[in-house]
Amino acid sequence: MPSRKFADGEVVMGRWPGSVLYYEVQVTSYDDVAHLYTVKYKDGTELALKESDIRSQSSFKHRKSQSSSSSPSRRSSSRSRSRSRSPGRPAKGRRRSASQSREHKDDKKKTVQETSLALPVFILFKPSENNTKRYNGEPESTEKNATSCIILEQKLKPDLEMKRVLEQYSLRSRKDDKKKEEIYSEKKTFVAVKPIEKVSTKTKDLEFGGRIGTFMLILLLPATVFYLLLMCKQDDPSLLNFPPLPALESLWDWRVFGIFILWFFLQAAFYLLPIGKVVEGLPLSSGRKLQYRINGFYAFILTAAAIGVLLYLQFELHYLYDHLMQFAVSALAFSLALSIYLYVRSLKAPEEELAPGGNSGYFIYDFFTGHELNPRIGSFDLKYFCELRPGLIGWVVINLAMLLAEMKIHNLSVPSLSMILVNSFQLLYVVDALWNEEAVLTTMDITHDGFGFMLAFGDLVWVPFVYSLQAFYLVGHPTTITWPVAAAITVLNCIGYYIFRSANSQKNNFRRNPADPKLANLKFIPTATGKGLLVTGWWGFVRHPNYLGDIIMALAWSLPCGFNHILPYFYVIYFICLLVHREARDEHHCKQKYGLAWERYCQRVPYRIFPYIY
Repeated sequence: MPSRKFADGEVVMGRWPGSVLYYEVQVTSYDDVAHLYTVKYKDGTELALKESDIRSQSSFKHRKSQSSSSSPSRRSSSRSRSRSRSPGRPAKGRRRSASQSREHKDDKKKTVQETSLALPVFILFKPSENNTKRYNGEPESTEKNATSCIILEQKLKPDLEMKRVLEQYSLRSRKDDKKKEEIYSEKKTFVAVKPIEKVSTKTKDLEFGGRIGTFMLILLLPATVFYLLLMCKQDDPSLLNFPPLPALESLWDWRVFGIFILWFFLQAAFYLLPIGKVVEGLPLSSGRKLQYRINGFYAFILTAAAIGVLLYLQFELHYLYDHLMQFAVSALAFSLALSIYLYVRSLKAPEEELAPGGNSGYFIYDFFTGHELNPRIGSFDLKYFCELRPGLIGWVVINLAMLLAEMKIHNLSVPSLSMILVNSFQLLYVVDALWNEEAVLTTMDITHDGFGFMLAFGDLVWVPFVYSLQAFYLVGHPTTITWPVAAAITVLNCIGYYIFRSANSQKNNFRRNPADPKLANLKFIPTATGKGLLVTGWWGFVRHPNYLGDIIMALAWSLPCGFNHILPYFYVIYFICLLVHREARDEHHCKQKYGLAWERYCQRVPYRIFPYIY
């Protein structure tokens, strides 16, 4: 095994990935397996670099001195020649001062033109304007306006036209062309290989309590689902009134399992239909972008039509209510089998396709968090499909089954007002998610987390059977509310939905096109990755306004169930814990990714989720 060249703590010059720019960095660690150095830039950004991308400071300065001390006869600049003249020739220089001054002005103008022509190349490769200024010792601006992108683009247009003129009529000397050719060929050796070549390294920071924590979660999460479903069936669903355990043989029904399999593959068939647009996701570590078909809303319409046909044919949809526990067991068995398949296939996946958070080398941890980032069978993306289709649409179907079961059990001609509110609020949430399906491509689930037991169980078991808890509770524990109370709860849900949707739309539109004139009023902090951190609008109010809207809606979903028991409020309590934990994960990843820019953002926006509270 070759020995490492640079020691921990050593200050060296590191090449920014995908560019020819070198910056002063400090070596923090070395991976013996991947042969990668973890280096830290001055703005706090940490990256993994190969040894070939790192140079010692002495050799870097030596190369610079060599280029500057080249023969004066080979320099094209008149200023270089004036410095290389002997002290005994100033008179000649004075006699030619007028012409020399004109030549100097022409050369200076030419230098400015060539510098401006090189500017677009520099912009493509530099980490950020703010970052470059910091390394050059210049004062930095902490905020930018989205209109600056448009102004920059307009400024570059005449430079690009000048470049085409210069190339067409060859206004430079042959020496300049030759020198530029050498520089360009040197750039090609750096750039033409791959845009950003980043080898996946082992996951060092283990989340969810590490191996012991993930093992406990694999056991506790299914137990929590079954406990909640059993509690809802009891006449007194108090926390201290533990439900009796059912017989094991009553938990499994092959017919129920067959219906679940049929449901899963029906949604898969809808996913494969050639309807809806195809979009690209965010760039992977290799620079490649995966394609996704956006047709979740069409799948929902087709599912609604199929359910309507079943009801027209007198199919008893409240069958779901009578066998909900067996459906949950079937979903658990399927998600467990899917998780095993995903882990086994991930063992043969290339290194660059592994998830950054699920490559620890520990079986239990990688099995839980997901070892492979985007497992696909052909063009069928398993994680993306499970994220919104079978579980989220299944949640609406279960809610509808609870509504029909309530009418049948209590002999009602119309559903109760509480049941109507719960169904309506949650239907709006699901339809909104499917209508804005493209937004899920920028979430942590898609971009960072692998597809393992955590997401498979969450998508197929937790979402449909825990999120429908309020409707399930109302079937056995009817609650009467007045119209003014219902109106107040509706207003609360609308406020939460408005915050949730407008915040997400603001973020997604800015990510797609920061130069959009509609976003000209938004200010942002530039980062070393080229992305901006919004400091106005909803994202200048709190760091996660979408989480705030989510929590307000979750409370509105539970209020129609009354205050007799805490069980229907489990969703709100769990959701607050989930989003606080996810916010902590976001904080950790963003601090590593954006460095000093994230610290400035936190100073500008001090509150995380709840304004003036947290």
